[in-house]
Amino acid sequence: MVSVGGGEMRMCKKLFLGLVLCGAILAAPFASQAGVLPTPSAKMRMPALSQSEQSYLAENQAAETQALVPSPSGSQEYVLGTGDRIKLTVYGEADLSGEYEVSSTGVVAMPLIGDVHAAGQPLQAFEQAVRQKLTGGYLRDPRVSAQVVNYRPFFILGEVAKPGSYPYVNGMTIINAVALAGGYTYRADKKGVTASHANDPQKQDTPVTEETVVRPGDIIRVPERFF
Repeated sequence: MVSVGGGEMRMCKKLFLGLVLCGAILAAPFASQAGVLPTPSAKMRMPALSQSEQSYLAENQAAETQALVPSPSGSQEYVLGTGDRIKLTVYGEADLSGEYEVSSTGVVAMPLIGDVHAAGQPLQAFEQAVRQKLTGGYLRDPRVSAQVVNYRPFFILGEVAKPGSYPYVNGMTIINAVALAGGYTYRADKKGVTASHANDPQKQDTPVTEETVVRPGDIIRVPERFF
């Protein structure tokens, strides 16, 4: 039996450890490709938003929500009336572009082409009327865009604290209109409220509730109760 000295034993151990280390180094790329690398113990976390960043996001979300609110009767079907303020854009013609108000006679007075009838016309029809006037010897193939920037006011009469005309706010209801007018008087018949619409040729008063949506130019009447 051959005896092994202490020096030779240490040499064998070093050789064995060297072989193990080399094997581990050579196997590392294959382990990475196989997807068996150890996952980090700490989870990745997104950095927290600062107060100013949170405010910025909230303001933009509110602006986007507000931009989705439809016009009183649909953006393409809204009928213009006296008191509406229109932003008119004639592309490439800064002198003709600007904001105009529908006058008491139902027209929009524009430079170069004069009065354009607007009251009772949908926005698209008004755009077409402006386009036709501009092509009558002034511009070649004009591009015209119109949008309402301020709707005409509504009116509330009868048994409210401050009857009169008030600026229209998109999406408002009868109860909002009453609140703007200072609320009901003690004599008000809350169940007898009626409204007539500006675009109704007959101006017929129809019963409404406090949740009824108000339209630009509406005339709201709050009657007096007799008991």
